[in-house]
Amino acid sequence: MTSPAPPPAFELGTDGPRAVLVGVDGSRTSLRAADYALGQARRGGAELVGVYVRAPLGLAATTPEGAEVMEHAHEDTMRDIADYIARRAAELRVRHRFVEARGDVAHEIAKVADEVRADAVVVGASERFGHRLIGSLAIRLVRSARWPVTVIP
Repeated sequence: MTSPAPPPAFELGTDGPRAVLVGVDGSRTSLRAADYALGQARRGGAELVGVYVRAPLGLAATTPEGAEVMEHAHEDTMRDIADYIARRAAELRVRHRFVEARGDVAHEIAKVADEVRADAVVVGASERFGHRLIGSLAIRLVRSARWPVTVIP
């Protein structure tokens, strides 16, 4: 009698999803992306990882008042998103966690996706006109080519 062959080495995405990551910023498309990712995680028995990235403040931060207003806006947005994901995840009985990062949005999402060994990344399509000209978050993530990226309109 021959012994059974050893199991193949683990490969992301082949054993079913372990983690589905969604990038959220509070926009309509990112909240639709969160709902889609929650459904994907529920169907696959995976954990949902929501990521909110605080991008550099830009011109608003040139005055102390502007920086303070922007920080409060980030806090409010992040809290609203985290509450939304927690509520929807509880309704669907999906394990979840929420991560806040600071920096370049595409870089930080890719970094978290690698850290949690995400099997899929879901983002909302950009609603900003300029992104059609200079490239969107989704395009930058797809170019990373480390996990499937789903873009929700």
